Amino acid sequence: MAFGEKIPPYCFPESDSGIELDVIGEALAYRGHRLKPRYYPLARVPLAFRQGEVQAAMTDLGQDLSAQGAHYGEPAVLYRNVLITLQGRRLQVEKPEDLQGLSIVAFQGAARRYPEWLSASQAVGLYFEQNNQELQVLGLNKGRYDVVLSDQRIYQYFEQLLERTTLFKAKAVEFHPFVKEDPQDYRPLFRSAKIRDDFNAGLRHLKASGRYQAIYDSYLKQP
Repeated sequence: MAFGEKIPPYCFPESDSGIELDVIGEALAYRGHRLKPRYYPLARVPLAFRQGEVQAAMTDLGQDLSAQGAHYGEPAVLYRNVLITLQGRRLQVEKPEDLQGLSIVAFQGAARRYPEWLSASQAVGLYFEQNNQELQVLGLNKGRYDVVLSDQRIYQYFEQLLERTTLFKAKAVEFHPFVKEDPQDYRPLFRSAKIRDDFNAGLRHLKASGRYQAIYDSYLKQP
């Protein structure tokens, strides 16, 4: 199954763990399946499925792969994508026009998902995508970009990691919610309809038993 390689705390390739891997792995195990993750730059995740390299993928990044044999499961996680600016800049970001003239860096595939917010910046060369989201944190703090578009948890994870492991001191930031996230955007896809059905049953079991929330808590409540 294809996963993104740089999206902690959802995926930690070095240990085959993380919120998303644990949820999907345990949901599949409920009916006897074993997850074998493969890691790719985020933009290549749907491509790996399309090209037959994997039997499942964590996301289609906004590409409907039904015609390529995808059977969509229920959403395993919900990402919380926000626009992030330095507090000291006092930038107001409430509508797409507020991004005019600002340089933006986002995760791979964001322009496809949020064209109404990003296409104007893309057209004038002020929009960039970066697979390594640690570099987004550094770029914002060093003034290389005005705005980061990232999942809030991923941004905060890298911010804390840099502070723990380097001399980096994070500047205060502002999180600007800009869309109402649609859980359907985060559905995993499977080549087998039966495995998809087994996954859905396992996911419902995780939620009903409290294990789903426990997985989230184990990663988000660590000191």
